Amino acid sequence: MRTTPLKIAVLGIGMMGLPMARRLCQAGHEVHAWNRTHARAEPLAADGARLHDSAAAAVATADITLSLLENGPAVEDVLFAQGVAAAMLPGSLFIDMASIQPSEARDHAARLGERGVAHVDAPVSGGTVGAQAGTLAIMAGGKTADFDRAQTVFACLGHATHVGPHGAGQLAKLANQMIVGITIGAVAEALLMASKGGADMAKVHEAISGGFAQSRILQLHGQRMLERDFAPRGRMTVQLKDMRNALSTAKEIGFDAPITGLFEQLYAESIAHGLGDLDHSGLFVELASRNAMA
Repeated sequence: MRTTPLKIAVLGIGMMGLPMARRLCQAGHEVHAWNRTHARAEPLAADGARLHDSAAAAVATADITLSLLENGPAVEDVLFAQGVAAAMLPGSLFIDMASIQPSEARDHAARLGERGVAHVDAPVSGGTVGAQAGTLAIMAGGKTADFDRAQTVFACLGHATHVGPHGAGQLAKLANQMIVGITIGAVAEALLMASKGGADMAKVHEAISGGFAQSRILQLHGQRMLERDFAPRGRMTVQLKDMRNALSTAKEIGFDAPITGLFEQLYAESIAHGLGDLDHSGLFVELASRNAMA
């Protein structure tokens, strides 16, 4: 594994991109940062990052480029409309850490490969807390040699697992988001029903945390529900995007996913009712409203 400092471009300095880019700076790498809204990248200057006005300029000398963009169309636009693919050095590596559809990841990998640029799709789980602490779960798809090459970067950000060829990282992330989104709903519905029936919601949370229902979702998101703390760590809108990507992929491969379909509707209705800027644990608010509970 290469241990000397790398030139790393980071495209997308948002809630996840900022702490991840900061960790790469702190590890001694030469970080080149770009964000569509330039002001969001400015805090990285204090960490030694070099800021650029265009994505193409940010990647021009990079050994490795990280994408932390919002969705597949945004990655497509930055790569092929804004000139990033053309500007990347032949032999460099593009690591797409956005959550997009597996078919999009495979398409991007093929088109970059024609230019001599390697590709790994490597979405993450762990939220902003994991990004800040360097404890993200990273699900990577691509060639083994390219995954091995990316380990220097992954080591700064969390633990990476190679789950298969191009697009497999995105499949793993969809599986993760299906479980997260569905389990948030199960926790919210269960706690609300207990409360509606006259039990102490906080005590129910405490009681079931020692049994088979125990999970990080029950622990962390359940606590947020008790505290009515829905400040966004992972937004409702992002959860809906991931559920829709899962359903689109399921249709593509001929897989019936009825539970995901139900929760896609619940998240969509929550957003339609004005809850889009809440954390995805804010599904609790939608379910409480349906049951006339404050």
